Amino acid sequence: MGTLILAVTSLFLYSVGTALQALHFRGRVTSNLAVTTLIGVLALTSHGLLIAQSVHHDGGFDFGFFKSSVLISWLIVFLLLGLNLKKPVQNLFLGVYPLAALTIILALVTHSPSRLVSDDSYGMLSHIALSVTAYSLFTLAAIQATLLYFQNRQLKHNYNSLLVRNLPPLQTMESLLFEMVWAGVVMLILAIVTGALFVEDLFAQDLAHKTVFSLLSLAVFVALLVGRYTKGWRGITASRWTLAGCVLLMLAFYGSKFVLELLFQKGG
Repeated sequence: MGTLILAVTSLFLYSVGTALQALHFRGRVTSNLAVTTLIGVLALTSHGLLIAQSVHHDGGFDFGFFKSSVLISWLIVFLLLGLNLKKPVQNLFLGVYPLAALTIILALVTHSPSRLVSDDSYGMLSHIALSVTAYSLFTLAAIQATLLYFQNRQLKHNYNSLLVRNLPPLQTMESLLFEMVWAGVVMLILAIVTGALFVEDLFAQDLAHKTVFSLLSLAVFVALLVGRYTKGWRGITASRWTLAGCVLLMLAFYGSKFVLELLFQKGG
């Protein structure tokens, strides 16, 4: 199947999924887990086939700026669909589906230098897989933190908005956020460890700033978890720390790739 057909199919399915979630959010339709899951799985399948055609090449994988974004958005959707089977995270689809669609559009209409990693570079591939998983989990955490932030502010002002009425109770929202942060921290630690083991020379590969920002973000997330269990941090405080850590992590990944690939046009 052609790349364009797969891209259009994915965009259509993500648009349908977003529209249904928006109607549910506004109380126009009743939520149906089976329908939500079916649309998500179909979109995920089309999205995955698109990745197989655009990211994997003979002898290696292309982890260029926009193609990496398509891969990360696929994993975000995958993780959210899995979480949605057990946790009340359905509202996150309103942010995740448009994000996935945007990465596909950008990958189609833009170009960046290739960053090829050989099929037999198992150490590097394991580092990339763990990194992508960490970025995906923290993206979900960032969306969750944003919702929690506005939920807290509106509840403090006794504002019974559409957002407040649709979100789970505050305690549930906070619990979900810290579950995401814990999972992300574990993945990020493993990604940093594998990077130290399998990336030969961070400075020679212009990756020093990526390492620094990754370590800074890890420090922020660890401080958040420590603050949670020693000082009872929650609500707006937890949201702000989560978003600060996510910004640092995005600077580590997207900032370094943007500078190297789009500004300096360095491939690999």
